[in-house]
Amino acid sequence: MNLYAYASPATFYHLAGRLIPWFAWGAGLLTVWGLYVGFFVAPTDFQQSEAYRIIFIHVPAAWMSMFIYLVMAFWGAIGLAFNTRLSFMMARALAPTGAMFTFVALWTGAWWGKPMWGAWWVWDARLTSELILLFLYVGIIALWAAIDDIKRGDRAGSLLTLIGAINVPIIYFSVKWWNTLHQGATIKPSGTSMDAIMLQGMLVMAFAAWFYTIAVALVRVRRIILERERHTEWVKALLAKEI
Repeated sequence: MNLYAYASPATFYHLAGRLIPWFAWGAGLLTVWGLYVGFFVAPTDFQQSEAYRIIFIHVPAAWMSMFIYLVMAFWGAIGLAFNTRLSFMMARALAPTGAMFTFVALWTGAWWGKPMWGAWWVWDARLTSELILLFLYVGIIALWAAIDDIKRGDRAGSLLTLIGAINVPIIYFSVKWWNTLHQGATIKPSGTSMDAIMLQGMLVMAFAAWFYTIAVALVRVRRIILERERHTEWVKALLAKEI
């Protein structure tokens, strides 16, 4: 299979259309499974009681907020290096979902922090760097919207994404580098102290978030492709068939 062929927006548009239902249904089924395990099967935590169950939403959202940003930076770097149109489109398609997961991570973190720390918000190193990540997402989206020239906007947004990528390792290692209220990593290469069923629920929800991200990004990138390629013959023919 010639993977380079899918760098063409026309080819990728049809591939994305075939993949969307699989990832959308996968995201739905995994979400139902993960929420059932997390809220009805997993035992009560002996220290945090029922309040800990927010991790089944908070942790996958936090993971995805960082992962999506790195994927955006990857596509931005590919676009800058090889001037591939689809790479810039993918970066744009991912940004709103990354911002959404970052907001969810902050919001659920506040709900978790209130019973644990006695405050909705503290200027903890990890919380602050995660808030900066949200500002980066919003800033990049605003930059794209502010520049009328699409090519200039793509390059400027990609450069800002690459510069902001330094914040991701800061978020991840903040609990090691500074004395913070935020707990350290529960899942480590050496193992985890979590109950097996708790870990299962959290990982299932993480895969659900991953599948959701792919499905939504593919839907969004198809719309971007149609908008940018609207003057090409293949888009005109496609729209003519739909009419």
